[in-house]
Amino acid sequence: MAKTVAEKILSAKSKQDVHAGEIVEAAVDYVMVNDITGPAAFDEFEGLCAPILRDKVVLIPDHYVPNKDVASAKQAKKMRDFARRHKVKHYFEVGTGGVCHQLMIEQGFVAPGRLIVGADSHTCSYGALGAFATGIGSTEAATVFARGALWFKVPESMRFAVSGKLGKHVSGKDIILKIIGDIGVEGARYASMEVVGDTITSLPLADRITISNMGIEAGAKACIIPPDKKVDQYLNGRVKGRYKEVLADPDAHYADFREYDGSEIVPLVAKPYLPSNVAPASEVGVQIDQAYLGSCTNGRIEDLRIAARIMKGKKVKPGVRMIVVPATKEVFDRAMKEGLLKIFSDAGAFVSGPTCGACLGGYMGVLAPGERCVSSTNRNFVGRMGDKASEVYLASPAVVAASAVKGRIADPSEVTR
Repeated sequence: MAKTVAEKILSAKSKQDVHAGEIVEAAVDYVMVNDITGPAAFDEFEGLCAPILRDKVVLIPDHYVPNKDVASAKQAKKMRDFARRHKVKHYFEVGTGGVCHQLMIEQGFVAPGRLIVGADSHTCSYGALGAFATGIGSTEAATVFARGALWFKVPESMRFAVSGKLGKHVSGKDIILKIIGDIGVEGARYASMEVVGDTITSLPLADRITISNMGIEAGAKACIIPPDKKVDQYLNGRVKGRYKEVLADPDAHYADFREYDGSEIVPLVAKPYLPSNVAPASEVGVQIDQAYLGSCTNGRIEDLRIAARIMKGKKVKPGVRMIVVPATKEVFDRAMKEGLLKIFSDAGAFVSGPTCGACLGGYMGVLAPGERCVSSTNRNFVGRMGDKASEVYLASPAVVAASAVKGRIADPSEVTR
């Protein structure tokens, strides 16, 4: 019987012939936790009194980096102590790592056909390289620390085909916002999204990661893009171990199939308070107090280049704060070498080292009551980046940069041709 990518990977990892709806126990390639989800996992693991499968475990402090207070310092120390006590080799100290999902990809943990879990909902980002990746809880993570396996319900799959040439300033962020705006925040609940088409194959890997990253905002269990030569080229000299690509069978069954014309997609914005509340950037026009560029969604070097091209020689509008956060040390170093950080600094933006702080409203960029932020992140729920009376508008790096210059949410074509 023909299978989807999700069915094939879970069949391989469980060593069974499985299909949607079945419950399986499958071998996990890697499990990742961060400084927020890790401490609870450590407590649960110690209670198991089991040896750790240290080669599978990845520990990444990133949410409160650097520590913002005593409480976050204690969390970070707990992770550091755990890594030392159990000799976990995949631990990335502050100054050597960055935002967990980008780092997992950069460091070669992610590859086609792999099954990866992480105690963070945006673990689905790794589907951009053809992996089945999903978020789990801290207790489940502790189980994987000890057993290297976890149970899964094999999800139904949904197929989204995007064809046609994208217009100028249109990116992967706009594609996924278009899809979420279409199906809603529960439209893919517990499904595996497969995003395909010539528009997708033309995208750089950075944009594909953005698409997979936001699959969870539609409720998806995983969001997978078929791997190709671009993935192989990226992983060459980077990937840990061997891998084998997994592709869906041509006659696989899908619970839903939707087609989109890429040439009709425009720069989009998700207005408060849902990622599905989508409108063209040219029609939003609200005044902003802050513009944020970064996160696991859009903090890659390609994202910074796009924003820098728009902002070069321009200034952030007086009365607007702009915060730029490269996702990892590798991204930061490349941006510095290419002069991108200087462009942002000259424009009046604040540039930070890698951290998740502002994205989750933890610190550094927290919004006051009544303030509005246009952000390249993935969530705009009530109080996501600060006070409950603040507002977050989700957009691409191009829209964020253009809006910072104009002082209001703007289509990039208003700033540059």
